[in-house]
Amino acid sequence: MATKKKDKHERHHGEARSSQAEAGTPAKMKTKEYEREMRLLHGELVAMQEWVKATGAKICIVFEGRDTAGKGGTIKRITERVSPRVFRVVALPAPTERERSQMYLQRYVERFPAGGEVVIFDRSWYNRAGVEPVMGFCTPEQTERFLELVPGVEKAMGDNGILLLKYWLEVSPDEQTRRLKARFTDGRKIWKLSPMDLKSYNRWYDYSRARDDMFEATDTEFAPWRVANSNDKRRARLNIISDVLSSIPYEEVPRAKVKLPKRQSPGNYRDPNYPFKYIAEKF
Repeated sequence: MATKKKDKHERHHGEARSSQAEAGTPAKMKTKEYEREMRLLHGELVAMQEWVKATGAKICIVFEGRDTAGKGGTIKRITERVSPRVFRVVALPAPTERERSQMYLQRYVERFPAGGEVVIFDRSWYNRAGVEPVMGFCTPEQTERFLELVPGVEKAMGDNGILLLKYWLEVSPDEQTRRLKARFTDGRKIWKLSPMDLKSYNRWYDYSRARDDMFEATDTEFAPWRVANSNDKRRARLNIISDVLSSIPYEEVPRAKVKLPKRQSPGNYRDPNYPFKYIAEKF
């Protein structure tokens, strides 16, 4: 049962966390252990997905944090084993001229989940509380007005049946530096290095002030901020996915047993004598 599995998984991690706390900072998680735990969580995410589809639930998950905090990697691990028809990731580019003339939240609201959907925002409307004021893309008055209004919007989301989960991934200055430097030379990561990353790097405390103001105004009882220490990416991903699962009241959806039907006989079909253009088998 999905609920029983989840409870057992949470008890296991509760015991593990206690022993880690007694021993101090936990050792780096080994790949085998990480993948074993992730496999269990992926199974629960699929169970949660089936419940969302069956009940028409509406889930909205927001990920925020500094550059390199691990938002994208966490989202990939959440979505890699579930259906893109149910789990939809929203990562908006800079607004167009038309969007700049709209009400600020307008382009986000139209992407909120409908029934049977889980929408994940890789950065969200909270750009107006973080990167925009720090980098000078909006005025202090616009940010102040946003912080006044957004709790009401999030309250309305809940009143309309949307379960909103907001995660802030917290990374240390040293770890951020290490991750940014890794992007200089790693061909797999160079695309992640933007001019904005370099401009924002020396504004650590401006971002800290913006984060503090954002928490003060929007860390509400009905839509609280959940903070994850993301210096250890593997543990952060496991902890966040575990928290997502424990925050959604899903149950196992009964499924009919599946049996493959008998495959049709070839009849008069014959394999064609056709020069198929097979790709080179280098591996």
